[in-house]
Amino acid sequence: MLENRTLSKLRDKKNLLAFSGGADSTALFFLLLKHDIPFDIAIVDYGIREQSKKEAAFAYELAKTHNLRCHLLKAPKIKQNFEAKAREIRYGFFEKLIKEYGYDNLLTAHHLGDRFEWMLMQFCKGAGCAEIAGMQSVDKRDFYTLMRPLLHLDKKELLTYLHANKKHYFEDESNFDEDIKRNSFRHNYSLPLLEKYLSGIKKSFEYIDEDRVELIDEIEIKSIGNFAYFKSSQNQRADIFAIDKYLKSQLYMLSANEREILKNNSIAVVGRRFIVNQDKGFVFIMPYEKEMQKMDEKFKDTCRILKIEPKLRPYLYKNHDAFLKIKELFSGV
Repeated sequence: MLENRTLSKLRDKKNLLAFSGGADSTALFFLLLKHDIPFDIAIVDYGIREQSKKEAAFAYELAKTHNLRCHLLKAPKIKQNFEAKAREIRYGFFEKLIKEYGYDNLLTAHHLGDRFEWMLMQFCKGAGCAEIAGMQSVDKRDFYTLMRPLLHLDKKELLTYLHANKKHYFEDESNFDEDIKRNSFRHNYSLPLLEKYLSGIKKSFEYIDEDRVELIDEIEIKSIGNFAYFKSSQNQRADIFAIDKYLKSQLYMLSANEREILKNNSIAVVGRRFIVNQDKGFVFIMPYEKEMQKMDEKFKDTCRILKIEPKLRPYLYKNHDAFLKIKELFSGV
């Protein structure tokens, strides 16, 4: 069920599987074992369901049985904006493990249904081909590669595999809560369409992926701490796609409205957390710092001479290496 091109990227690598005990990650767990892929697992217990304790125990038992390492995080209580905060906690935990243990790849169990559901949600909010393409099977991040080996498979195919091999898994009851927008799209739109048009939807994503390669240039983003920059491709769609990709790696997702702002403005503050500046053939992304009352006169004079955007200056004043890099880039223009 796993594609040969995916398996070749996983062999002889240190892999970390994002595990939940649900059908998707359990299927991926046993498929990795079947193909002799080395991996460890990581699970987050948010403590909001009684079943989560059983899922954590299940993860530990599976890992022990198959001589794997199991990493567990008991998340702090989330008081609001659960989905976004849970994602931030989850990926923060995974990335900490990747750095500490030297994993090359983070594996998630996203499947075709997840991708199709995302596509429909983006389409209904307003999106172009690059955004609609959504999840990719291989996504290179700053210091690791995020891989989704099940992206070509439907949930029913995974369930068939689990049942045929008599593998136990848990069903998260929150998946049936249609007050959650994602669940509403799944049960009312994506699942009925996948039921009727699975082969056509698979083929459409193959075409979309081919078109995406032609439409979007791969851009190398460089960084110094929390300061990121890249040379503009002169393709606005490609630049905004790169900005979006970088911010996702920082656990922030651009809204459709913020993408429009970036199209029409050289400077934008997004989510009250980041500032994006498109200037002199470069794109700069950094944490947003509020205006400071006092800055060194020499620093201010240099900023005025180089015409550095005022909203960038508070961060650059506190981060000397980032300031030196911008000086170097602007002086060379």
